[in-house]
This record gives sequence, C-alpha cells and structure tokens, in this order.
Amino acid sequence: MKVLVIGSGGREHALVWKLRQSPRVTQLYCAPGNGGIAYEAECISADIKSLESLISAATRVQPDLTVVGPELPLALGVVDEFTRRGWRIFGPTRAAAQLEASKSFAKEFMQRHRIPTAHYAVCATNEEVRDALAHFSTPVVVKADGLAAGKGVVMAPTKEAAGAAAAEMLSGKMLGEAGARVVLEECLQGEELSFLVLSDGERVAPLVAAQDHKRAGDGDTGPNTGGMGAYSTPQIMAPEMVEWLLSHVARPVVAGMKAEGMEYRGLLYCGLMMTATGPHVLEFNCRFGDPETQPILMRLESDLLPALEASIDGRVSEGDFTWSSDSAVCVVLASGGYPGAFEAGKKIVGLEHASDIPGTKVFHAGTSKRDSAYYTAGGRVLAVTARAPSLEQAVAHAYEAIQNIGFEGMQYRKDIAARALVKS
Repeated sequence: MKVLVIGSGGREHALVWKLRQSPRVTQLYCAPGNGGIAYEAECISADIKSLESLISAATRVQPDLTVVGPELPLALGVVDEFTRRGWRIFGPTRAAAQLEASKSFAKEFMQRHRIPTAHYAVCATNEEVRDALAHFSTPVVVKADGLAAGKGVVMAPTKEAAGAAAAEMLSGKMLGEAGARVVLEECLQGEELSFLVLSDGERVAPLVAAQDHKRAGDGDTGPNTGGMGAYSTPQIMAPEMVEWLLSHVARPVVAGMKAEGMEYRGLLYCGLMMTATGPHVLEFNCRFGDPETQPILMRLESDLLPALEASIDGRVSEGDFTWSSDSAVCVVLASGGYPGAFEAGKKIVGLEHASDIPGTKVFHAGTSKRDSAYYTAGGRVLAVTARAPSLEQAVAHAYEAIQNIGFEGMQYRKDIAARALVKS
C-alpha cells in the first residue's frame, strides 16, 4: 500500500523509518520531507500551513493512508478535509485537536472532567493578568494560548516578570495570534514525563513513556525549545502508574471528548508533571511528540502500520504494540542560536561515520541535500538516537556517534538522561 507522511522534522523521519519496515508498505511518500527523509521516502513538495497544498499533494500520489506528523495541519482541519474526500488519514479532527491548539480549552476541559492539572487563570488583557496574579505564588508559568512550536512557555520567577511575559505575548509581537490569550499556571514541582496513548474514539492503548528535555542548556537552564533530547527505558514508569494514568487521565479524556461531540481518534500525548501529590497534566499534544518519537519508535518491535489502522477503524486494543526491553536515547543537534535566531546553510560532515556506531540511527530534523552533501535547514538539525540493553550504553553510543558529526555553530546538551543514570 501507499503511505504518505505529512511533515519535515525528526519525528517524521522516525515515522518514515518505522513505516518503511512494514512489509505491507510498498510506496512511501513524505510531504515536504527533508534531506535525510529523501533517502527513505519520496519527498513531494507541500506547504503544511496550507490545506489546499496538502490536498494537492495527496491528489498527486493517491495514498492509501496518510499519517500527520505536526500539529498545525491538525489544527487547520486536514483530517476533516481528507475524510470528507474519502481518504484514510491518521489523526484527530480539527475540533478534537483543540486539546493542543488551545491551552485554555484544554484547561477548561480538564476542569470539567476532573483530570488533575495545575491551578490556572485565562487572561485576554493586561488588566486581567494583573488581577489574576494576585492569586498566584511565585514562580508563575505563563503560556500562550495557541500553537507556539514549543516556545510559548515562560517560567517567571516573579510576578513582575510574569506580567511582562504575558504583556509581550498579548502584544502579538512575540508569538502573533498564538498569544492573543494567555494562561497563567501555578508552577508544579517534580519530574516531567511524556505518556502517549493510541485512541480509536473509545478505547486506548498505551505506548512506552519517555522524558523530554525542553530547556536549551545543560542542567535544564536557558530558554524553552521544541525539545533538545529524550529517552525511554522500561523502568521509566511502573506498570501500576501506567494503569493509573489510563484510568484517571487517558480514558477520561477520550470519554469526555466523545461526550462533548468531539470523538478523539489518533495519538494523544499527555505531558505530565510527576508531583509529590501525584501526576498532573501540564499539556496535551494531539500527535506524536518530537523528539520523544525517536526513542519510542526505536523501542517498538511490532509493525506500526496496523496500530495506526486500528485507530482509524475503531479497533484499538492493548495488544497493538510489542516493545523491546532495551533503552533508547535521543540527543538533538541544533543550530547556533536556537531557539532564537540562527543561520541555515551550514555544511554537515561526518554523518556516514556516525551511523557506524552500534544501534544508532541519525534522524534528520532540519536538513537539505545538494550535490550529495547535507546542509542545515532548521533550528533543530539532527536527532542522534541510540538503542542498547541499558540506558548507560544507549547514552554512550549516542554521544559517541555525535563525536563524528560537525557543522558550524552546532550545539547540543551533554546531559540527556543524566538524572535517570544517577538514579540507576
């Protein structure tokens, strides 16, 4: 069968890599893809910000299944448009994707359905921000209501800083329409974990958990990014906690969305803070996470294709996935200056040697290829991912592979999975 993956990042490269292993996939396309994806799928031009462009791309290749990687096409309603044309597509509808597209919708939904989350306030003006801040202790988390590519979150140490961050978001200069409203949140203490489930609108099946590293610098310092690395191990979440999260978060979300007329099919990503009083939901994403997808799919032993089809066809079961007992880690190599301004077009060297390290795969996140050479073409450039029997070995292999790679301005965190290694 013919499969089309929408997107151009490291997550999409991982999806393409895994789908290519399915014996039923005969032709694989990616729109628009990137330099590395082109090695494993046929890349076709498309603008993911335009439904018309995505419809045109699908019309050209006539896929039997389309898999949506990034959040923007979901928020625009690509699933609704493809479904209306009779095309099979994996992901939630525009209405269901509000769980990610609007932080205020998600918070109010969680309040209605008694899903544990932090105390919050939704504000549309600076006056509302000032009034609401009186009810918060510091630090305060300030979030843009709309989609901000992982960069619309500020941890403000003081109320003055929170007010300033909110004012910048509300002005539209920082994030445009994404900051038309802001959500103020109490700052929860604990470890963040990413818990993903597959849904068919009624049933859910869990994937293995992962931990993302959002901050740009070692020791969780510097600005928030789209993610600088992630890891997944068999020990990251106890079976009892998985069952608790299914019962108190994932199933209530799916049941609540159906009760409100927004049946949720696709991948539901629950960003959690594991606090002393139990897990709290920080955010929902309506698709595979990036860079969590890379280590998660490295651990997936079974065929991904039937699981995606089960979501579309309403037959999800907990037997949809088979997982390796190995650990996997992903380290993102980013352009100098990311998540701020950066220069593209830097030549990448050493990729051929990096792939020689056992159990290692270099996923391309922001690259282009010309004259048989790869060049940087984004903030996050590469996602060096390794799988091994222990987390310690996986970390060692990933960083060993990185030593072979170079491009001007290359930056990366040296402490991905470090806290987990200390615990073990």
